Amino acid sequence: MPFLSIRRTLRGLLRLTRWREFVSFVVPLTVLGALLAARANAASLDWRLPAIVVANILAVAYAFMINDIEDAPDDARDPARAARNPVASGEIGRGLGYAACRTVALCTLVLYAAGGLTVLLTGILTLLLSHLYSWRPVRLKAWPVTDVVSHSLMLSGLLLLAGYFLYDAQPGIVWLVAIAATLLSVYGQLYNQLRDLDMDRAAGLQNTAIMLGAVNARRFMYLAAGLAVACLLAAFVREVFPLWLGLGLLISIAVSLLFRPATDMRGSQALDASGAAQVQTLITVNLTTGMWLGQVLLGQFFPA
Repeated sequence: MPFLSIRRTLRGLLRLTRWREFVSFVVPLTVLGALLAARANAASLDWRLPAIVVANILAVAYAFMINDIEDAPDDARDPARAARNPVASGEIGRGLGYAACRTVALCTLVLYAAGGLTVLLTGILTLLLSHLYSWRPVRLKAWPVTDVVSHSLMLSGLLLLAGYFLYDAQPGIVWLVAIAATLLSVYGQLYNQLRDLDMDRAAGLQNTAIMLGAVNARRFMYLAAGLAVACLLAAFVREVFPLWLGLGLLISIAVSLLFRPATDMRGSQALDASGAAQVQTLITVNLTTGMWLGQVLLGQFFPA
């Protein structure tokens, strides 16, 4: 019986991290930042990159963990949300959840420290935003504008910069890529708010989508995505990326089109065509970044 109880608790803690929802974008974002810095600074990738990849994964896990702990009373009112939230469902206790959060935060900071002072400061800011985003005395996600800004930084822009600051301290034109990543996260946050609009209203939230209204929120969502694409194109023209990667991108897009998901990246029914394309976009980003990483590693281990 104790074994079954321990197993249930460990399963609940793992579910609390909601790792399936973010690993697929945290890893390529971190690696992309490091590749951009290595290219700009003629640096070689080293053991610190996997350490920062894990640090970013843990930082985002912390954000999801603290979110579910703080939201447990609200989620308990909805059967679907309660089933997804292990604290709301009683699978693990609130105290244990907070203890797990503290452990994750400590491990995260140790790993960020391996990347140097700038990376550590970036990581501290990521963790701070992750905490304040859901912590009820502040709860940034309950306020218009701050919800979108904090979400887009902690789940996108800062993750890329943590990878970049490993090998270069001055992003320069690479800021365009960081801005693009942040804008794509703005799109994602507005998309999620539109999907949860009725439940958030019932919970008494006053987030950006509720403030703007569904129609205007959708317009801003598409505007953010469009501006992100424009920033990436400008960065490509400025040769932030190697030119051959354009072919790799086309190949990745072709592969992604073989998949026709009916759900968005969280597994929910897609709200629109952009929601249905989220999984395809993740496949494209992961394949393209993987190609670049493979080319760089081959060049390091088997120099011409």
